[in-house]
Amino acid sequence: MGRRHKPFFRLNAIDTRSPRDGKIIEKLGHYDPIEKNTEKQLVLNKERIEYWLGVGAVPSETVAELIAKIGIASTHYKQIKTRRKRARLAAKKLGLPFDNTQRSLIQKAAEKVEAEKAAEAEKAKAAEAEKAKAAEAEKAKAAEAEKAKAAEAEKAKAEKPEAEKPKAEKKAKAEKPAESPTEKPAEKPAEKAEPKEKKKAEKQTDKK
Repeated sequence: MGRRHKPFFRLNAIDTRSPRDGKIIEKLGHYDPIEKNTEKQLVLNKERIEYWLGVGAVPSETVAELIAKIGIASTHYKQIKTRRKRARLAAKKLGLPFDNTQRSLIQKAAEKVEAEKAAEAEKAKAAEAEKAKAAEAEKAKAAEAEKAKAAEAEKAKAEKPEAEKPKAEKKAKAEKPAESPTEKPAEKPAEKAEPKEKKKAEKQTDKK
């Protein structure tokens, strides 16, 4: 009974030979799991339940669990619990899941392990990529330093002849011989004396 998101269960005495939703022999109570008041959550007719159990009624596993809450022990339910305990121990001994809950836990554990492995692999891959990136950056840095060194050497080589040129000119200038003052021509005083001789000759001519 009930509806979506609001479960509600009735406990009835029925004939096992009738269909699942067949005729109800007697209503024995109800169970409302979402009821906040615990007293109203499980309402059962204890006397009638004990009567039907006494005449051979066999409760389902779910009903046996519910009636155990009000102090009614079912022999059938005890047998079910004993068999289940043995089956659980056997499954544990063989390392097999016993029920859907255990299967779900095993599956979740396996998925967790796979996720951790994938995360580790991804982490290792990222670390490898980072390492390769750092090596590439170091290589580029070394190449840049080498290039700068070569450019500096080229610049120094180009500046060296320019720096040596003034020194060479200065040296050449210092090595040039100085002109002696005695080497000046002596013809000019003779030229100055020539007019005097000429004038003297002219005066003698006039006297004649």
